Amino acid sequence: MKFSSPLIRATLIRRYKRFLADCRLEDGREVVAHCANTGAMTGLKQEGQGIWLEPNDDPKRKLNYSWKFVELGNGHFAGIDTGLANRLVREALDAGRIKELTGYDNIRAEAKYGQNSRIDFLLTAEGRPDAYVEVKSVTLHGAPDWAEFPDTVTLRGTKHLGELTQMVAQGHRAVMLYLVQRTDCTRFRLAEALDPAYATAYREAHAAGVEMLCYACDITPSGIHLGTALPVEQI
Repeated sequence: MKFSSPLIRATLIRRYKRFLADCRLEDGREVVAHCANTGAMTGLKQEGQGIWLEPNDDPKRKLNYSWKFVELGNGHFAGIDTGLANRLVREALDAGRIKELTGYDNIRAEAKYGQNSRIDFLLTAEGRPDAYVEVKSVTLHGAPDWAEFPDTVTLRGTKHLGELTQMVAQGHRAVMLYLVQRTDCTRFRLAEALDPAYATAYREAHAAGVEMLCYACDITPSGIHLGTALPVEQI
């Protein structure tokens, strides 16, 4: 996935009100960028960090910049825009790049299911169980090379695991897909200490037959693409 406008480098001044970030461009100007991430963003919002912004000139948008990436050092990057996760997975599904999810004729986004919820992707094909796929963007880093989820308590995430479990009970296929939006991780595990309830729901879902997948991202200032599958630590 490439962006409609080339990204530009800036320095983070501060993130505030969840959706806003003050940034300093390389020419010295200070601008406000949209931060499309409601999570804790642990380790990704320190003053002085190098970041990358996507400029836009859409008069319908309130801000002229969107914060996309954080520089991690040693050539590594992290993607902070959680909205990119579904777009990237959709692109990969259409191209057949997620081998565990190939062979379906139809891909439907935001299909209603569960209790007033919408599944990220519903995959269907003649003669196959429907596949309900939920996507989670992962940005938390655990030493030395672990990607971890969640980065804070997530009642919504726990609810999703329960609903996926119900889909399995109804004879469908259910998949939790963790997309690691940082390039310095080679494996995935739960951050159980941050949300024990989520870890419990994860165990129950996995035991019931919910599939747990994890994929990396290849990230550079010129774009973001689906990377390789990462091993998932089972708890």
